[in-house]
Amino acid sequence: MEENKDNNQFQITDALIENIEHLIDSKTDKKLVSSFANYHYADIAEILDELTFEQAIYIIKLLDSDTTSDILKELDEDLREKILKVLSAKEIAEKIEELDTDDAADIIAELPEERQEHVISQIEDAEHKADIQELLTYDEATAGGLMAKELVKVYETWTVAGCLRRIRGQAKEVRRVHSVYVVDRDEKLIGRLSLKDLIVAKNDQKIADIYISNVDYAKVDDDVEEVAKIMQKYDLEAIPVVDEYLKLKGRITIDDIVDVIREEADKDYQLAAGITQDVEADDSILQLTKARLPWLFLGLIGGIGAFIIMEAFETRLPSEFSILFLFTPLIAAMAGNVGVQSSAIIVQGLANDDVKGSINNRLLKEMMLAALNGVVLSIFLFAFVLIWKQDFLLALSIAASLIAVIIIAGLIGTFIPLFLHKRGIDPAIATGPFITTSNDIFGIVIYLMIAKLILGI
Repeated sequence: MEENKDNNQFQITDALIENIEHLIDSKTDKKLVSSFANYHYADIAEILDELTFEQAIYIIKLLDSDTTSDILKELDEDLREKILKVLSAKEIAEKIEELDTDDAADIIAELPEERQEHVISQIEDAEHKADIQELLTYDEATAGGLMAKELVKVYETWTVAGCLRRIRGQAKEVRRVHSVYVVDRDEKLIGRLSLKDLIVAKNDQKIADIYISNVDYAKVDDDVEEVAKIMQKYDLEAIPVVDEYLKLKGRITIDDIVDVIREEADKDYQLAAGITQDVEADDSILQLTKARLPWLFLGLIGGIGAFIIMEAFETRLPSEFSILFLFTPLIAAMAGNVGVQSSAIIVQGLANDDVKGSINNRLLKEMMLAALNGVVLSIFLFAFVLIWKQDFLLALSIAASLIAVIIIAGLIGTFIPLFLHKRGIDPAIATGPFITTSNDIFGIVIYLMIAKLILGI
C-alpha cells in the first residue's frame, strides 16, 4: 500500500466520499476493504477526515491492524484523540504493535496517564513494550523523544559473512535501512558501515577492518532543533542517537526531522502573527481567542501610549503645524515595517545558524543599511512635501524624521531578536506585534521631537 496503483496524485472528490458512505450504509464490508486496498494509508486518513466520526470508527474497526496503525499516525490529532477514546486498550495495543517504536510512543503519549498503562500492559511483544516505555521517559523536545529504536547494528568483532546473516534478520524489523552502525562489546557507537564496503569485502574479514570511524551522532538530551541543524548541514538521511556513555540507543530519520522543521516553522509563523499558542483553524473560538488576545491587548496598550504622546504634543503645536499629525500614520507604519523586516531577517538567520560575529558588527551593518534606505525614501518624501506645501523647513523636518525613525527601527528590529536569543527566548516573538508596537511608539516620539526641533516650536 505504498502508493495508488495508477500512480496518480490522490484527490478527494464528492463522488468518492458518496461511494464510501453508500458502502458503509449498506454494510458491504468486502467492497469497502477492496476499495481501501488501492489507497496509501495517508490517503485513507484524509478520507476519514471527510467522513462523520461514526463512519470513521466503522472503517477503523473494519480494516486490519497493520493498515489502521499507519492510518492512525496520519490522522488529524483531534480526530485521532476521539477515535482512541472509543477503542479498547486491547484494540489500541494491537495497532501500536504494528508501528515503529517512535510512532507508537507518540500515540501512547497522547493518552491519559492511567490509560497509557492499560494499553502498554496489553502489548504482547515484550521487547517492543520495553522500547516504547523507554521512549516515553524522554522529553518530546529532545533527540531521545524523537528517536526510534529500530535500527541495524553490527559488532566490530563479527566477520563479514556473519554480519550479512545478522543484518538480514535485523532488517526485517526496519522499514528503511539508511545506515548500518558499528558498536563495540559495550554497545558504544564506534562507527558506521558502508554497504558497498560490506558487499565487496571478503567473507572472513572482520568488521573492525572495514568500518568507517567518522560518524555524526546526537545525544538523547540534545534539543531536536539542534539535531535538525546537524542533519541539514551534513545532508543526513538518518542520525544515530547515543546516551551520555556513547551507547547506541536509537536513530532519527529524515521524515521525523521534516515534521520538526514544519512544526517549528508553523510556531514561528504564528508568533510572528501575534499568536501565543499552537492553534489551528479548526480549534474552538475560546482556544483561538486565548491565543490571539494577549498580543492584541499589547497592541491596544501601544495604541493608547501613542495617543497619549500625540495628545501631549498637540497642545504645544501651533495650529499652522497641525499638518504634522497627518504624517503620523506614515511615520508609524514605516517604523513598524522596517522593524519587522530587520527582525525577520535576523530570526531567519538564527534559525538557520547563519548569524555569525558580534552583535555590534550586526547592528553597525543594519544601521548602514537602514540609513541608505532612509535617505532614498526621505528624498522622495521631502520632494513631495516641498512641492505640496512649498515649505522647506516642514519638508525637511518630516524627511529627517523619516531617516531617523528608519534607522532606530532597524536597530531595534535587529537587537531585540539577538537579545532574546541570547537569553534563551524564541526570537520569533520579536517579528510580530511586539516589534510593530514598540517601533510605532518610538517612531512617533522621534518624529514629533525632530519636527519640534527643526521648526523651532
